[in-house]
Amino acid sequence: MGVDNRQLLRRVGRAAAITGAVGVAGLTYASVIERNWFRLRRYELPLLPPGSPRLRILHLSDAHLTPGRRMLIDWIRGLDAYEPDLVVNTGDSLAHPDAVGPFTDALGPLLDRPGAFVYGSNDLFSPQLKNPARYLWRTSKTDYNKRRVPDLPWRELGAAMSASGWLDLNNRKGSLKAGELDVALAGVHDSHIKLDRYEKVAGPADPAAHLRLGVLHSPEPSNLDRFAADGYQLLLAGHTHGGQLCLPFYGTLVTNCGIDRRRAWGLHEYANAWLHVSGGLGTSPYAPVRFCCRPEASLLDIVAAS
Repeated sequence: MGVDNRQLLRRVGRAAAITGAVGVAGLTYASVIERNWFRLRRYELPLLPPGSPRLRILHLSDAHLTPGRRMLIDWIRGLDAYEPDLVVNTGDSLAHPDAVGPFTDALGPLLDRPGAFVYGSNDLFSPQLKNPARYLWRTSKTDYNKRRVPDLPWRELGAAMSASGWLDLNNRKGSLKAGELDVALAGVHDSHIKLDRYEKVAGPADPAAHLRLGVLHSPEPSNLDRFAADGYQLLLAGHTHGGQLCLPFYGTLVTNCGIDRRRAWGLHEYANAWLHVSGGLGTSPYAPVRFCCRPEASLLDIVAAS
């Protein structure tokens, strides 16, 4: 072998070693550091009638909890220190058949506050090993076509939250008192597994309520449009994980639903309403990584319009 060929092989070997080291470092960061680097986003919206006191909403979503995630459990419990007036959980709380107890442990004192919830697909169906790259060209809806019988304890999960007085908004309407204010709510079950039935909650939102909330797991535009048309001022959703794997200076690659990439997380105007999509707190245990998309919960301070 000539000198030039040996030098070329050495250069290729060095490049491969560097590429491999960068890949390992990136995977370690995404799975060990960023996945556990929780953050609390904060927003303020002037939606209340003039003279109303502030209403603080804590929005939780997509914990995908397994019993051993002690850091996440403790972090969620600590959110009670922010004294929310209302807690809304937009689903995908479970990722293990033994996770109901740990999840209610995570909520802890938050269960003593007014609350509401809907389910996500992963509250009913356990996670499965699959190639996450498939989401680049299709959503995961088709993964549930052959899964008819839920294998996670979703009833026990709902019973635990309902026992604390939280509203079950799966294709239901309700109202509650949060602080000094009356809140009208409506929600749908997860459209990702075709369990949403908007016709069961259709109709104008209560105009006498201080605030009107629409709650859903997956931010599908067909449901968002109907909530907005019925007069719900703030729509809360999850499901997207903010993209979970994002690119610097580009952002979210896919949303795994019908919402556009620009609104894959955060607070945005939607028709004549506001939409907040949580980037979520967890991941599937089979894809335990986040990149440029830290796990999060959100505090939304709803204040009086000027």
